[in-house]
Amino acid sequence: MSLFAYIDWQPSPYLFELGSFKIHIYSLCWIIAFVVGWYLMANIFKKENNKKEWLDPLFLYIFVGAIGGARLGEYLFYDPAAFIEKPIEVFLPVVHSPGSTAFGFLNDYEFVGFSGLASHGAALGVIIAAYIFSKKYTKRSMLWLLDRIATVVPFGGAAVRIGNFYNSEIVGKGSDLPWAVKFHNQSSGYGEIIPRHPAQLYEAFGYIILGFVMLYAYNKTEKKNDLGALFGIFLFFLFLIRFVVEFFKEDQGNEAVAEALNIGLNNGQILSIPFMIIGVYIYITSKNRKFIN
Repeated sequence: MSLFAYIDWQPSPYLFELGSFKIHIYSLCWIIAFVVGWYLMANIFKKENNKKEWLDPLFLYIFVGAIGGARLGEYLFYDPAAFIEKPIEVFLPVVHSPGSTAFGFLNDYEFVGFSGLASHGAALGVIIAAYIFSKKYTKRSMLWLLDRIATVVPFGGAAVRIGNFYNSEIVGKGSDLPWAVKFHNQSSGYGEIIPRHPAQLYEAFGYIILGFVMLYAYNKTEKKNDLGALFGIFLFFLFLIRFVVEFFKEDQGNEAVAEALNIGLNNGQILSIPFMIIGVYIYITSKNRKFIN
């Protein structure tokens, strides 16, 4: 038994409510993630004398890629049957709520925002968005853009995980450590309400450290001139952090990939391994790709 009392956590998930319209803290954390990312990217563009008019469309591309990829990844990796059973809830920020008329043209659905978002899907979405953006705007290697995106993304990832903590989702396994948290608003799918590892904060802290490492690598080394070096570092360590923290997390619902492979790892760990391998490969080969402006 712990010598200290656990932390009781039972906040409202909403910043405010106006009738049936609610602003979720989790959604706000996503907004903060993009605002911080935009600010840091603007500084990078200014330092490199890149076109300022690239910033706004880049923000839009990355926003759509991250949210779209994260949403589709959530159902593809964790609940693929949803594409058939509840397609409206997959593609729109609503849940079925009989009698509700709050979402205008969709009766019996309530607006709740996007709460199911998978980081592996977000990563794929951002890569695709970066490829399309590079082809249309910069005419440079996609890796040039991904190196710069990788420099600012970890802080956004930390903001999202803080949102998960506030939302009492992606909770950790039971613990008697002094900083264990009792998530009173946790999903019933996690079972009994007991003190748990604040795994979301472990991950957020890891991402913040990675963010400072990335900024150091960009500002104090020449790695930004080796196409893919920064992106490779980012991929490996971001998903290494994710892999390690998964040992402290409860499984996230329907572990479709883990159940199919049955190798003793959960979805998050299995999906992280390819990203880590790709990151190592891109970093090792980056010395052969020099950026020439």
